[in-house]
Amino acid sequence: MPLVVPGIMDNKSGDLTQEWTNKLVGKKLSDDSHSETNFCKRDLPQQHRVIQPGQMVTKDFQPDRLNVHVNDDGTVSHVQHG
Repeated sequence: MPLVVPGIMDNKSGDLTQEWTNKLVGKKLSDDSHSETNFCKRDLPQQHRVIQPGQMVTKDFQPDRLNVHVNDDGTVSHVQHG
């Protein structure tokens, strides 16, 4: 799992994928609150999908959609747009 350190991994380039990576990787998605280990699902972009291991997904490319990939335990492993 990549190490995400505030201040070192700052998003100065305007890359939204990197910004969401910094916010989500290593955290679990929660239905109701934020904490050091959780991120609230309602604060994700309107166009997003959470992808479980082995889950089938469409291959249509939507540049504004955030794909949030999670491990078996629900921890975010990586994100990508498309």
